[in-house]
Amino acid sequence: MTMARLLVIAGSDSSGGAGIQADIKTAQAFGVYAQTAITAVTVQNTLGVTGAHIVPVDVVRDQIIACLSDIGADAIKTGMLGSAAMTRMVADTLAEHAPSIPLVVDPVMVAKGGSSLLEDDAITVLKKTLLPMAALVTPNLPEAEALTGILPVSEHRLRNAAMVFKLLGCNAVLFKGGHGEGSIVRDTLWFGEDFTDLEAPRQAAPHTHGTGCTLATAIACGLAQGRSMPDAVARAHAYVQAAIQAAPGLGGGHGPLGHTPLSG
Repeated sequence: MTMARLLVIAGSDSSGGAGIQADIKTAQAFGVYAQTAITAVTVQNTLGVTGAHIVPVDVVRDQIIACLSDIGADAIKTGMLGSAAMTRMVADTLAEHAPSIPLVVDPVMVAKGGSSLLEDDAITVLKKTLLPMAALVTPNLPEAEALTGILPVSEHRLRNAAMVFKLLGCNAVLFKGGHGEGSIVRDTLWFGEDFTDLEAPRQAAPHTHGTGCTLATAIACGLAQGRSMPDAVARAHAYVQAAIQAAPGLGGGHGPLGHTPLSG
């Protein structure tokens, strides 16, 4: 059996909890072969991000092409892109070299500790170039508001935000509810004309560093393995809940997840 292949275009996390490191751990847990194009080297730990070095755009482009021209990919996931120039290059390169490969876009804008990871002018480029190419976009609530102008904290607002994403050319959006309130965390998948809620008890644990990266990569793994969008999302959602429970309890801040092998 041929192993499914994933290409991740994102930043590195020196603490290993998020970004490229979390992506590779997740792919390994799902039995998917991960390749990477690193967009930035960040200086961070569980307490926050204290620095970042952006990789030159042409070097990132060459990484992408090197992966796609040899091993290839069955799905692609983007994470931290950082700048307008990087975002535009990724969109152009994927349009040329991977127009038919499913793309999951995690619109990483702010780190868990509050540091900005996407320049303001890059948001416009993201909306115009990369979002229309995506099979799925996975914004949290603040990211959804930044992209649509609507904070989707009610059913009515969520449906309005989905329609804005539709106008932007998106065909599917997973609204992540971790920034919401209440004892239940509700993620909502808009796919086709359907809205599907995925709920889980809110876990009173500080170790949630890398949940967004892990979720988007887990979904991309499912798509790479040929699963349907709803099935890939549901499996990924369950995996993240289990990974929070399995967190090793490291660090003095938002600690990393427990990326244990997928069961079932």
